[in-house]
Amino acid sequence: MNCLYINIKNRRIELGMSQEELAEKMGYTSRSTIAKIESGKNDIPQSKIQAFAKALKTTPGILMGWESDNLKSPEITTDTVTFPVIGSIAAGYDEIAVEDWSGETVEIPVSYLKGRSKEDFFVLSVHGNSMYPMYLDGDKVLILKQSTLNRSGDVGAILYDSENATLKKVEYVKGEDWLRLIPINPEYQPKTIEGANLEECRVLGVPRLLIREFFG
Repeated sequence: MNCLYINIKNRRIELGMSQEELAEKMGYTSRSTIAKIESGKNDIPQSKIQAFAKALKTTPGILMGWESDNLKSPEITTDTVTFPVIGSIAAGYDEIAVEDWSGETVEIPVSYLKGRSKEDFFVLSVHGNSMYPMYLDGDKVLILKQSTLNRSGDVGAILYDSENATLKKVEYVKGEDWLRLIPINPEYQPKTIEGANLEECRVLGVPRLLIREFFG
């Protein structure tokens, strides 16, 4: 069964919420709709995943089973460090990488730096929805600076064509002269960078913390 439906059921039970309560929050007229979704008998459209996440007080990425252990919700603590939100990074393509600062900041628990220096990280704001539901428009992402990815298929902050930045899954084969930027959202197509264009492409870093605001 699709892990989305299993995770919806598990999260509902974890919250002590009945199927009737979840159905009401989602605007369904009957608990049987939730029962069918949880059993995998009814599919739900992509547009409903965000609504389910909000009703269940979680993230779309967790419901989909795509959010890694490194991307946890910040804990409440007085031991924090302040980061400026520098420019933005597109969860799409063809957005100029701008390192300006509007004055916006975020507080990051020191424990999430894992003993590293503040200078080893930077925070960017996500624009676009090609990485939905793992990353949403407006998310802030703490990026660990590094010039390589640990493995093919990891998500990275990538600079390409000298000045365009994007957040994508990156596929590559060691020794071959290409890499592929892969959106999570199936509405977007992968982009292959190869040959001479690869010389203008570099890794800025890898995501280590997702900061997301929820509004009631």
